[in-house]
Amino acid sequence: MSPFRLGLTGSIGMGKTATARLFAEEGCAVWDADAAVHRAYGRGGAAVAALRHAFPEAIEDGAVSRDALRRIIATDP
Repeated sequence: MSPFRLGLTGSIGMGKTATARLFAEEGCAVWDADAAVHRAYGRGGAAVAALRHAFPEAIEDGAVSRDALRRIIATDP
């Protein structure tokens, strides 16, 4: 059988992480979008410079503050 990609989507608490863990236990490669965003938003992450330019007040200690960014976006969508 040819390799294929499968996406897991759903709301909070729907079991995406648990399901991905089961796939990983069976030897499937798993890419975690949440972890990738945390890395991109972290100190020196790939998203920090662009977000600093667009929303400088969302940057704290060289990283994106998700809470600050959420407030900014909610105030002026």
